[in-house]
Amino acid sequence: MSIFEGAGVAIVTPFRDGKIDFDNYGELIEWQIAEGTDAIISCGTTGEASTMTDEEQISVVKYCVDKVAGRVPVIAGAGSNDTAHGVVLSKELEKAGADALLHVTPYYNKCTQKGYIEHMKAMAEAVTIPIILYSVKGRTGFNIQPATAAKLAEIPNIVAIKEASGDIVQCEEIRRLCPDDFDIYSGNDDIIVPLLSIGSKGVISVLSNVAPKDTSEMVHKYLDGDVKGAMDLQLKTLPLIRALFAEVNPIPVKAALALMGKSNMEYRLPLCPPEDSTIELLKKELTAYGLM
Repeated sequence: MSIFEGAGVAIVTPFRDGKIDFDNYGELIEWQIAEGTDAIISCGTTGEASTMTDEEQISVVKYCVDKVAGRVPVIAGAGSNDTAHGVVLSKELEKAGADALLHVTPYYNKCTQKGYIEHMKAMAEAVTIPIILYSVKGRTGFNIQPATAAKLAEIPNIVAIKEASGDIVQCEEIRRLCPDDFDIYSGNDDIIVPLLSIGSKGVISVLSNVAPKDTSEMVHKYLDGDVKGAMDLQLKTLPLIRALFAEVNPIPVKAALALMGKSNMEYRLPLCPPEDSTIELLKKELTAYGLM
């Protein structure tokens, strides 16, 4: 049940006057596919799903599925810190046509590893499509331990993990403990190539929002044996990646897309427009990269 190989974009959700701007969303999806993106991750962290109603989230995923029309996999963010809510949302996103689900760990409740296993068992039993675990302790306060990942990998439709701890040793341990057909995706754009070296299948990327072609090529060059070419792209992207994380994601990446003329700079509170210094940094790095 491997979902994709390469670079999946954790795509932004454009807003206009407080509502979802579906026309702009469709334009971004078409550009991503034209540039070679290998999968679209709709309504993840970068997509600001946490400030959407369930109805909005389901409608965004359904729109994405219809627009993509099977050209690449669509992975829907479905995570919740309330297991019952997560089950309902997962079922609805499967009905909306998502090819797979991305489940961030429960936040604020900070469950135990045992509780998390039970939480994810309930999600897996609720749907038939594949599930990607999402470990991002910096946002949720909870880290998926390698042994926990290995236990969940025994469940047939839990097939991968988006690993955003930044801890390469932990990723190595996940690779060691989990079966070969359990996929690892980097959740950090600055260590895509290092994780490929330990068996990652690719990245679920913020960088892909602004540089989709290079992000996908970075992964495919490595997988095709061009390690130097992949590393050259990794090093080339680092200053841009730093700028995209100068403030909390997705504040800078939405600003970058606005500067590139591809979207606007509208957020939902508690997110707000970036500082002037961040705008200047983005202008500098986007210009240096040839993106504006």
